Amino acid sequence: METLSRARIEKGQIKIPENVAAGTMGKLPEKVLQFGEGNFLRGFVDWMFNRMNHQGIFNGSIVVVQPISQGMIPMINEQNGLYTLLLRGIQNGEVVNNREMITAISRGVNMYEDYRDYMKLAENPELRVIVSNTTEAGIAYNAEDRFEDAPPASFPGKLTVFLHQRFKVFAGDMSKGFIIIPCELIDRNGDNLKNIVLRLAKEWNLGSEFINWIEKANYFLNTLVDRIVTGYPRDEVQTITEELGYKDNLLDTGEIFHLWVIEGDKKLAEELPFTKSGLNVIWTDDMTPYRTRKVRILNGAHTMTVLAAYLYGLDTVKECMDDKLISTFMRKGIFDEIIPTLDLPESELAQFAKDVLERFANPFIKHYLLSISLNSTSKFKTRVLPSILEYVERKKKLPKILTFSLAALFAFYKGSEVKEGALIGTRNGSEYKINDDMPVLEFFKQQWSDFDGTKEGLGLIVSKLLAKTDWWGRDLNEVKGFAELVTEYLFEILSFGIEKALKDLILD
Repeated sequence: METLSRARIEKGQIKIPENVAAGTMGKLPEKVLQFGEGNFLRGFVDWMFNRMNHQGIFNGSIVVVQPISQGMIPMINEQNGLYTLLLRGIQNGEVVNNREMITAISRGVNMYEDYRDYMKLAENPELRVIVSNTTEAGIAYNAEDRFEDAPPASFPGKLTVFLHQRFKVFAGDMSKGFIIIPCELIDRNGDNLKNIVLRLAKEWNLGSEFINWIEKANYFLNTLVDRIVTGYPRDEVQTITEELGYKDNLLDTGEIFHLWVIEGDKKLAEELPFTKSGLNVIWTDDMTPYRTRKVRILNGAHTMTVLAAYLYGLDTVKECMDDKLISTFMRKGIFDEIIPTLDLPESELAQFAKDVLERFANPFIKHYLLSISLNSTSKFKTRVLPSILEYVERKKKLPKILTFSLAALFAFYKGSEVKEGALIGTRNGSEYKINDDMPVLEFFKQQWSDFDGTKEGLGLIVSKLLAKTDWWGRDLNEVKGFAELVTEYLFEILSFGIEKALKDLILD
């Protein structure tokens, strides 16, 4: 079977979908420089530019560079930047399975093999946008970077030398700066990246005029990205290849849902007309409420549910949505206790929550509860605890579902042996691994090893756990009635089983 390429399409050896604008392949000017060639950018950002190109409202292609020495550039060039994207999930209650051929990438450049080719990109006057996804660790200062390195080791170092080349080639022209849009999953990613670039420019003595050009001619935008991109579908690739009628080594898969929140000057929305093409992109002056919404509802729903659901006997998020008891627990937690603590319009929050629940029910994604359970103590602090404290502040009472979820966490972390770096728990007679930082596991191990089996002993354990200010940021025993209610729920879980405890909670 033929491998996807432009030449094979032009020769008629590969039939392309009707919705592909074949005339755009390799024909559009390179307007976007992309650091990173992985699944996420190809299933999120590149798909968006592709959508705008097909609608004739952007008309620019993407040149991809790999930010590390090993990458996929040879494969990208072999297929002329072409690849197939499958977007699958549930939308408005219906199962959706969309297939698109992405034609937005013009080529790939490996700066480790041809550094001059990388630097030459800065000479293109039409290049305007820089996007990146170099992992959370990518936006970091590296004291070992040097301007003379070809290339510097860090992503900010690579970007700084590229910006300096741009500055030199166009003699500091203020109209030749970039819209820089990082997608790395760190808070205020644009601000962090800009600060490191400015630090390197100063340390490398690149001059005050260049530093002024960085600050005045370029936009470093903070962003929030949201789409699960599951990547190359190894388990299904044979069937999918037969359906496509060609071999695609860059085949990518993801969910239907997408959201891109961009904090920056809204006049940039005219240059990057994502919203005009119907994409779920929000330009805002302050992304904080949207980040809080995602952390509290999407991530919070995961963290508040998965440990109780695992103890109950389930293994995946999809199973949680299919089980009436667990799905009711999750919905009540979201709609009755989390949403009332947030400040965006209630209709927006309810729609986001509805989308989250459809995403959790996606039959094409198998998301294991034990995978989500990793580092649950720190996740609870950032994802669930703020909702508990805000609920208490606003309602003057404890949220029962969210409080129960902490009791379930304590029950999940019940173990008296650490083996191969994990605390060992048991569910229905079978062992499971509890993965967290070792000091956390050791503390839980000590508490449960000392447990005398009484309700009073349980209360003592809960009191010690809630007093861990290094975990929670404060002594949670100070929250009125919290220790008593957590103890009561934990006693019910251990004495009568998680199923009865959940039923009593929901029917209460």
